[in-house]
Amino acid sequence: MQQKDVVIGIDGGGTHTRVIAADIQGNILAYAIKGSASIYRESSVQMNVQSAIRDVMSSGGIEADRIAGIAAGIAGYDSPEDLEWITPLTAVPGLACPRWHVNDALIAHYGAHLARPGIIAIAGTGSILIAINEEGRYLRNYDFHHYAASAARLLGYEAVFEVLAGHTGSSDERLVARMLAHWEVQSLDELYSQASGGFDADRKARDRCFGRFAPAVTEEAALGSAASIRVCDRAIRQMKTGIELLGAAFKQDHVPVAFIGSVACSSYFQARLQEELEIATNKQYSVVQPQLPPAAGAILYALEQAGLPVTDGIIHRLQPSGLLLRQALEQSSFTASPFHP
Repeated sequence: MQQKDVVIGIDGGGTHTRVIAADIQGNILAYAIKGSASIYRESSVQMNVQSAIRDVMSSGGIEADRIAGIAAGIAGYDSPEDLEWITPLTAVPGLACPRWHVNDALIAHYGAHLARPGIIAIAGTGSILIAINEEGRYLRNYDFHHYAASAARLLGYEAVFEVLAGHTGSSDERLVARMLAHWEVQSLDELYSQASGGFDADRKARDRCFGRFAPAVTEEAALGSAASIRVCDRAIRQMKTGIELLGAAFKQDHVPVAFIGSVACSSYFQARLQEELEIATNKQYSVVQPQLPPAAGAILYALEQAGLPVTDGIIHRLQPSGLLLRQALEQSSFTASPFHP
């Protein structure tokens, strides 16, 4: 009988699906990047996730009966009812191994803190704050019905609203120019006409367009645009409140916090949120770098669920995964590669 010596970890985000195949010693065998895994973002999510799984199996030379399990963190998994659309994502024909599905924020936490106590603040395609305290209790800001409006698309919307409402000055000239170029119009009157008509009638397409403008907002905030600063600071204050809500669940005075996502990891958000956390009153928060990317966190989760040990050696061997996935994303959003150390 073939030894089950491989696990697959999936980070199914709103923009990209990142997949790693590793053996049970933590050696990376293959990795792949495909499109979104969130049904709220695209309609082709099942094809995206299944093709990523097949690609790592093919490029890594992995036979189905070697796989001990698949752990998939999926954006948009917020209630048991979501399993109706999530479970089929990983149901690759001929693959009969155990499959564990969780919210993508949980595997991000596993990667960032190596399943140890701490908080992660995610702001990118989506926004969520997650804590695991000393007792192993898992908490989200959503559990309090709290939401930090820091997702990329929301920054884009808020920046456009600020500009079209006339809340601009000389510091915002570059922001306005980038906004006009992004929406391919020549004047604010033309942009206002688009806006008053609701922009694109397709909500998913509209949200993607606004999300793609978020880097301009965070970059201009760092360069002194007053409108961009107002937009970003509103989101940062909400993130701080959510972090403090979750921090109250910890007994220890010092709580580590990791930032994840394109918005949270922008230079402006990192600097300002760290400043805000330094003056928090309920805990002492220390900002730490994530130890592993979410897809590697899914590998740790899969090993744990399969009853296999997670050692320092395994964590060390998974360390290159972050760089590999970044390089793959820069080369192409739809790639699969074997790993050759």
